[in-house]
Amino acid sequence: MSKQSIIAVDAMGGDYGAKVVIPGLAVALKRQPELKFLLFGDEKVVNPLLAEYGEVAAASKFVHTDIAIKMDEKPSQAVRRGRHGASMWLAIQAVKNNEAAVAISAGNTGALMFMAKIAFRTMKGISRPAMTAIWPTSRGQSIVLDVGANVGADARQLVEFAIMGEDMARAIFGIEKPTVGLLNVGVEEIKGIEYVKEAGRMLRKSNLPIEYVGFVEGTDIGKGTVDVVVTEGFTGNIALKTAEGTARQIAAYMKEAIEGSFISKIGYMLSKPAFRIVRNRLDPRNNNGGVLLGLNGLVVKSHGGTDEIGFASAVGVASNMAKSKLVEKIAADIINLEIPDLEENNKNAS
Repeated sequence: MSKQSIIAVDAMGGDYGAKVVIPGLAVALKRQPELKFLLFGDEKVVNPLLAEYGEVAAASKFVHTDIAIKMDEKPSQAVRRGRHGASMWLAIQAVKNNEAAVAISAGNTGALMFMAKIAFRTMKGISRPAMTAIWPTSRGQSIVLDVGANVGADARQLVEFAIMGEDMARAIFGIEKPTVGLLNVGVEEIKGIEYVKEAGRMLRKSNLPIEYVGFVEGTDIGKGTVDVVVTEGFTGNIALKTAEGTARQIAAYMKEAIEGSFISKIGYMLSKPAFRIVRNRLDPRNNNGGVLLGLNGLVVKSHGGTDEIGFASAVGVASNMAKSKLVEKIAADIINLEIPDLEENNKNAS
């Protein structure tokens, strides 16, 4: 059995734990029957669910642990407890020990990132890892990073994010040369804070095989103006949460309008196929799964509050990342490519 088809799963992570994870794996198996799982969790919780979802039990090797990381636990405290055999820690270690290709958890984001950095270390040539989001757009999908792994970044780190995002876009979208833009307050070169402008100069003057198009604004994310949107984690996370909230708000407005009158209900029945398409495009569950890039191992973060459909989507992302050999591609690009120094760019810009 190929390691690329094995996913290490933290069965206890998230707001609902195994009650969502195990049904989510069942949905994922319907989509990709070849998947295999290494499950880590409490047998008192997991075994009854495996008995209910026999297809998941048949595709899994289960390892018991009664230690689970709490959603509000501080990362440093989580690591100390995790090393005693927490389900999140064991899933990450399974990838480190070459027993699985990728780890997935819906648990505490800070703890997951901290544990992953300790286990895998940051890739040579990368200053900081970045968390990605797959974003639905008018053109299809785009990748946005960073959406929460870091607060703040410098110009060189934004360039590193651009390289990692471009590699991921090639891997999952099949685009030969994805377009890349830096998120800014305007598209004009004179706008924005200095480190964003510096990153733009570095990308234009570098030898990177990236189709850098310049600055993009917040409205360009949904338009799909570029395949990869680069920003730092504070701004990226706010943008992500705003988009998710807006999608739910629109869905609530649509439901309210449909139920407003008898005529509205008749209109909905006639337009039901179109409404279904819109609902699916706006549903955050269908784009769930953030990949932690820049480490010597693959980790996927599922939204903690998602349901089984959302968790299955994150499993799909994990499977695609494992098959794409993304870590190896990023490592090769980072090592073989030269990124201009800040000092040299400053001289050229003056």
